[in-house]
Amino acid sequence: MNSKIEKLIKQFAKLPRVGARGGQRIVLSLLQDKTGRASALAAALQDAAASIAPCPVCGVLTDCDAGSCEFCRDAARANGQLCVVRDLADVWTLEKASVFRGRYHIIGGLLSGAAGTLPDDLNIASLPARIANENISEIIFALPNTVEGKTTQHYVMSVIGDTSSVGFSELASGVPLGGDLDYIDDGTLTLAFGGRKAL
Repeated sequence: MNSKIEKLIKQFAKLPRVGARGGQRIVLSLLQDKTGRASALAAALQDAAASIAPCPVCGVLTDCDAGSCEFCRDAARANGQLCVVRDLADVWTLEKASVFRGRYHIIGGLLSGAAGTLPDDLNIASLPARIANENISEIIFALPNTVEGKTTQHYVMSVIGDTSSVGFSELASGVPLGGDLDYIDDGTLTLAFGGRKAL
C-alpha cells in the first residue's frame, strides 16, 4: 500500500467509532471522488484548526475572533441556570432536543482512577467564579449516569457547595444507568430535564 495512503488511513482510524476498516473506506471514497471533496475537506479542517478554540468562559468550541461563544453572548440565556456537561457533543445533543435555555459549562471529561483523570485535568476550578459573576442559582448536572459521572458530580458539588447558596439538580427519569446523552432520544431528554430532581 502507498505510504501516504496508509498514513491517511491511520489518521482517520484514530477518530472515535471509525477504526481501521472505516478509515480505509473513508480514505478510498475521498481519493476516488472526482468532485473535489478531499480538497474541500482538507481546506475546511485547516481553517477550523486555525480559527476554532474553546470559549474561555464555558469551554464550547467557538470562533477565536468572536471571543466568547454564542451561548455566553446570548443575554436571554442569563437566566440563572448553568448546565454542567462532559463535552461539546452533550451540548449539541441538548440543543437539538431544545430542552435547555440557560448556559453551559463543559468540564472536558470525567474523573476516573482507571483512566488517570484527576480534578486538575478538568474544567472545574473556574466554576465558583462563574457562579458569582453570572448570578447562577441552579447547577444542572447532565453527566453520564455512570460511576465516573456520579463521582465527578459529587466532586463538583464539593468544590461549589461551601462557597455558594446555589441549588443542584440532576436529570431524572428517562436516563438509564450507564446511559450516555449521545444515545438518548429527544423525547427521553425532554422527560429527563422536565423531571430533574434537586440534590
